[in-house]
Amino acid sequence: MIAAEALAAGLDTPTLCELAGWPRNADARDIRDVRASSCRVGVRVAGRSLARRHALRRMAARLIDGEIIPADLATDDWWETEVETAAEQSFVALIPQCDCCIEYTLRLDQQTWAAQLRNAALALTSSPPIGPGC
Repeated sequence: MIAAEALAAGLDTPTLCELAGWPRNADARDIRDVRASSCRVGVRVAGRSLARRHALRRMAARLIDGEIIPADLATDDWWETEVETAAEQSFVALIPQCDCCIEYTLRLDQQTWAAQLRNAALALTSSPPIGPGC
C-alpha cells in the first residue's frame, strides 16, 4: 500500500513499481530486498513497528467495512503490535491470541467482544492518522 502511494506521489522507480504489484502475502525476504533497494535510491520505507501500526489501522477499517470478521483479527499476532496512541491500545487490547479463547482471556462473550471490537475500530479509524499511508 505504501509503495502504491509513493508511486501516486510521483516517486516512480522500477523497485517501487515491483513492490506495489506484489500481493499482501509476499515473502518477507523479498520485501526486505526491495526495501534495501528503495533506501539506496532515497525512498524511506516505514520500519516494522510503524508499518504494523499502519496495517492495524487498515485492519480496523476493513472490520468496519465488513471485509473481515472479528475472528480474523485473532491471527498474525496482532495482539503483539507495539502501539503508541490510546485508540491503538484500546483496539489491540481486544485482540486475543486466538478466537477460541475470548471468554477466557478477555472475559467477554462473542457478541459483546464483537461489539466492543467494532467500537474500538471506529475510534481508531476516526483518530488522527499517525503519518502518510494511514
